Amino acid sequence: METRKTNEEKDSSKVKGGLARAASLSNERKSDIARKAAETRWGQFLPKAIVDGQIIIAGREINCAVLETGKRLLTQSTFLKAVGRSPSPRAGTGITSFDNLPFFLAADNLKPFINDEILASTTPIAYLSPRGQRNLGYDALLLPMVCEVYLKARDEDKLHKSQQHLGKTCDILMRGFARVGIIALVDEATGYEDLKTKRELNRILEAYIVPELRPYMPMFPPEFLKQIYRLHGWDYKDGKTTTPRYVGKFINKYIYEQLPPGVLPELQRKNPSEKGQRKHKHSQYLTEQTGIPSLDKQISNVTMLMRIAREKKEFADLFDRAYAKYYQNRLPLVIDVLPETKD
Repeated sequence: METRKTNEEKDSSKVKGGLARAASLSNERKSDIARKAAETRWGQFLPKAIVDGQIIIAGREINCAVLETGKRLLTQSTFLKAVGRSPSPRAGTGITSFDNLPFFLAADNLKPFINDEILASTTPIAYLSPRGQRNLGYDALLLPMVCEVYLKARDEDKLHKSQQHLGKTCDILMRGFARVGIIALVDEATGYEDLKTKRELNRILEAYIVPELRPYMPMFPPEFLKQIYRLHGWDYKDGKTTTPRYVGKFINKYIYEQLPPGVLPELQRKNPSEKGQRKHKHSQYLTEQTGIPSLDKQISNVTMLMRIAREKKEFADLFDRAYAKYYQNRLPLVIDVLPETKD
């Protein structure tokens, strides 16, 4: 009769099987498994970069990334190469143990030029690249601040002979970018500027436009149409349901185009024109919390301007002044000429 294995025997068998499989793996395969396991553990805690790229300053290539929080980073290794130091910081961290300064700022002759803002930015930030790789980086603003430290020390003749080449390097870097410009350089290199714009647009559209069509409710009061007809010299009849096609263009220009950027194009996409007619009203796609109140306010403001105006050109001028969108280009050039005087 076959005897059943005890739990201890089963566990022992599993361990032996695991060891046998491990022994059969190549060193490369073992390293790959260990790396993936470590990345999985780190990935549970580390912030992730949403975009990365490379900037070139004065011929120096610097890898950069933008975290989900919007913080811009320069990878530690290329940061160090950019300032003329070894890309492999001591102990793999770049932080000295006695004063929490990275080794490229730890020299005593540099400390008088280090302020609190720099101290707050010198800790390397561990993060995951968009492809899931673990990296270390510095706040992008640290690079110009480090350059300023070396240049101030150089200007006061405080650099040691062994640091002179670092002063020259920092001078070259500072000529390549301004402190404020480093953020723009990172955004351009990573494509974050486009992503930021897209995210902002998505937030606007979520606030203004509903996913599904809402029931129709009249949004434009009779007074609004009456004023359009008056300004254009047309006869208006109460209860009129059809309007000239121009009214739709008028509404787009003075009402919907004045909503935040991207709202009208999205309304036109969701509610396309077929043979010159739209199946629904744009207002049926606006949210009750934000979209409809903004539309109501714009209708009210435009109606008031139309009431004030005596004819359509005056209305256009009033509108341009009120919204300042086109008015600057229409201001007349006025040159005061002093009358001639006799000596």
